[in-house]
Amino acid sequence: MAFINFVRDYERVARFRLGKFEGMMGPGIVISLPIIHQIQKIDTRITVLDIPRQTNITKDNAPIEIDFLVYLRVNINDAQKAVLEVEDYTTAVVGLATTTLRAVIGEMNLDDVFSQRDKINEVLRTRLDSETERWGIKVTNVEIREIDPPRDIQEAMNRQMTAERIRRAVVLEADGTKQAAITVAEGEKQSSILKAEGDRQAEILAAEGDQQATVLRAGGYAEALAAIHKVASGVDANTMTLQYVDALKTLGEGESTKFVLPLELTKMLGGLGSFTSQDD
Repeated sequence: MAFINFVRDYERVARFRLGKFEGMMGPGIVISLPIIHQIQKIDTRITVLDIPRQTNITKDNAPIEIDFLVYLRVNINDAQKAVLEVEDYTTAVVGLATTTLRAVIGEMNLDDVFSQRDKINEVLRTRLDSETERWGIKVTNVEIREIDPPRDIQEAMNRQMTAERIRRAVVLEADGTKQAAITVAEGEKQSSILKAEGDRQAEILAAEGDQQATVLRAGGYAEALAAIHKVASGVDANTMTLQYVDALKTLGEGESTKFVLPLELTKMLGGLGSFTSQDD
């Protein structure tokens, strides 16, 4: 009588004949004979091992309790090693994971253990995968679930975190006050600049207005003198010169400091000098 064994896709069967390993079989149907054959099934799916919580000592002598998970599977191509090289590979991996974790934590300070959890996971995975390769085991992932320090260390850490949060709040408030003061100062600076620019432009415009007014007044006086000269062209030159002098006297009493004099007036003023000399 023979036994028929159905092997699933994710399984492999190690068959022994009278105690001698024949090979890995499956998936499909595997026939075995009583007494003659012995078979052992291997599941090649990912298996999750819950590593019991254990106390570890850090580099700075702080005791902490850690528990973690190990994800592994049997390599299909080396499945016979999981049968021939180790009696119970799951128990072997648990023991190896425990000692490896102690070694890794012993190389780190307490603060690093809390801040570098991902690094610890990767170091554990790499070391375990290297050690279990000889058993045909592939460690795919390691995840630390809990890290619990002693009560006194936990209380000290809580006080430190509270102090750090307060410090950050004070720093943020100070930064906010500083930025507000800078913003106000920048606004006042821009306001002063704009006011000074406005005053400067106003002074320039006022000066230009005064200049144009002076030019226009001087031009008006010049036109008036020219008109007088034209009207009185037939009058005696000396008399005309005296009238120009009276006009200049009137101009001198005004606010203007610049005048445009016709060429004829300068000639007459020269004649006036001759006229006064004859009278003497």
